[in-house]
Amino acid sequence: MTRRRPDDHCLFVLDTNVLIHDPSALFRFQEHDIFLAMVVLEELDAGKKGLSEVARNVRQVSRFLDELMGRASKAEIDAGIPLHSLLKNEAPKRPTTGRLYFQTRHLPLRLPESLPGNTADNQILATTLALGAEFPERRVVLVSKDINLRIKAAVLGIPAEDYASDQALDDASLLYSGSTRLGPDFWDTHSKALGAWKEEGRTFYRVTGPEVLGWYPNQCLFVEDKNPLDAIVRNKPAPETAVIERIADYTHPRRSVWGIQARNREQNFALNLLMDADLDFVSLIGAAGTGKTLLALAAGLTQVLDHTRYREIIMTRVTVPVGEDIGFLPGTEEEKMTPWMGALMDNLEVLAQPEGGEWGRAATNDLLRSRIRIHSLNFMRGRTFLNKYIILDEAQNLTAKQMKTLITRAGPGTKIVCLGNIAQIDTPYLTETTSGLTYVVDRFKHWEHSGHITLVRGERSRLADFASAEL
Repeated sequence: MTRRRPDDHCLFVLDTNVLIHDPSALFRFQEHDIFLAMVVLEELDAGKKGLSEVARNVRQVSRFLDELMGRASKAEIDAGIPLHSLLKNEAPKRPTTGRLYFQTRHLPLRLPESLPGNTADNQILATTLALGAEFPERRVVLVSKDINLRIKAAVLGIPAEDYASDQALDDASLLYSGSTRLGPDFWDTHSKALGAWKEEGRTFYRVTGPEVLGWYPNQCLFVEDKNPLDAIVRNKPAPETAVIERIADYTHPRRSVWGIQARNREQNFALNLLMDADLDFVSLIGAAGTGKTLLALAAGLTQVLDHTRYREIIMTRVTVPVGEDIGFLPGTEEEKMTPWMGALMDNLEVLAQPEGGEWGRAATNDLLRSRIRIHSLNFMRGRTFLNKYIILDEAQNLTAKQMKTLITRAGPGTKIVCLGNIAQIDTPYLTETTSGLTYVVDRFKHWEHSGHITLVRGERSRLADFASAEL
């Protein structure tokens, strides 16, 4: 490895889990250099077999490395392989100009006696320490998704960082909420410039002002004063001009959706987004008991059975257990997924309450289940869904790549609804800022055919509300 000036680029030593988490991590360090220890290549080789997402990512990393190396000679590998970007659709915003180095020779172990053994993590720590001693003029940094490895590195005085290039936001509190409260002086401020008209029973307003700059398509707006307003942004013909529409009131019994009424403002916004045929993608984020699944199911059943807008409902979720895994589940794909779909069954009990006693309830249940399909995310690759209403539950446990894999399965006439709670992530190496749900909410907020709302008020029971707040 060639030496560089003290003020030159950093040298990042990548842990295996970084490449498994994001195969394109090789191209995310811009002008900095990357070092791969031999133990990392060994771990990649051990994880390449199988049909899991991890195995697919490992094989993708191997393809990237193979294409980068090409027919490079031993001397060219020792000098560092230029990290030009091989990705067309996922290329980084800034060009990659650094180099990729491999461990081509033995580096002396420099670990203290307090870290015995020859584990992969300890070998990576020893490699990082050896590089730092050999190149004192360079900043050598260990990058890992493993918190414990970063802790051990800090104890040894090794600079260590989490992989941050997959973060959609710096802070989860910055996540787009989907709704904005307008000041009580809204009507007074815009009384002269506010244009109003009606089309087919719908009321529209044209709003002009500097506050419009921060509005997004299908963002929900509300005013709380003597003249309240609940509206949605329909169009932005100019940066400081927006056309907003007064939304339907689903809190009224006559506007119920499959017998369900909105119990608060956010639920009313959610039903407006879910019932809008022009929106192909809707995301709902909220804590347990805020009504995400119930609202999505009620809107789906209405549009499938009453409006015949979609052919059927497809419901899926990530199969990540909360406690200990109970092991193999017998039966077909749908039967295997049934234990994971407790939320679906619970909400169907609420939605299937017709007149006619037990017989009427059973008949309604049979009708509803005939139009609802349960599928596993493991078999989504290669499929195309036409005119389907897809509900993705527990979406916070998906990575950005998995989310892309699912959403790109949508064919003409399909609507995808993503539900989740980013404060309840069960997948290793995912956080609130790196979750696939956070990623799509941030990326889709500019698109005119998508909508998002954060549900903040629990409507399950006073016991559940107290437990959520105090436990």
